[in-house]
Amino acid sequence: MPGSNGNSPSHLYEIRSSAIQGRGVFARRRIHAGQLIIEYAGERISNAEADRRYDDEKMRRHHTFLFTLDKKTVVDGNSGGNDARLINHSCDPNCEAVIEDGKIWIYAKRNIQPAVELAYDYQYERTNDPEDAKFYVCRCGSPKCRGSIMKPARKRRKKTRKLHMPQRR
Repeated sequence: MPGSNGNSPSHLYEIRSSAIQGRGVFARRRIHAGQLIIEYAGERISNAEADRRYDDEKMRRHHTFLFTLDKKTVVDGNSGGNDARLINHSCDPNCEAVIEDGKIWIYAKRNIQPAVELAYDYQYERTNDPEDAKFYVCRCGSPKCRGSIMKPARKRRKKTRKLHMPQRR
């Protein structure tokens, strides 16, 4: 794993303008499936502090660098963070975030070719508020885009009806 500061070898990626959102992280060379790319670093804060720092109601659009580590802890990549905070969301991601031993690691899900933008699925908690669908809109551009950076909606299971067939005698 990388050093304790979460820095990744600079030869793996570069930061540049993204079609998805602001700046993004792009492969500088081929990255192999399963390869560790970077730790998501930043200040560890409580949920209450995260809410204080980033008031959704005061934002015109959603834009934070928060990553939920566990029920009590959020990592604020905007405070003491690193390049991982610039990895954008995709509904068809080529990376995944894995929490191991109290740290957040970004791994390649599949082989990533040079110049391809790195992205993982943010999977924000889904709410029942229709306004959140507009606030957490996705711009990943994938054919598999679900339109939101929130977790996919749960598929409802079809209720099966028992058909009452007439009994033959």
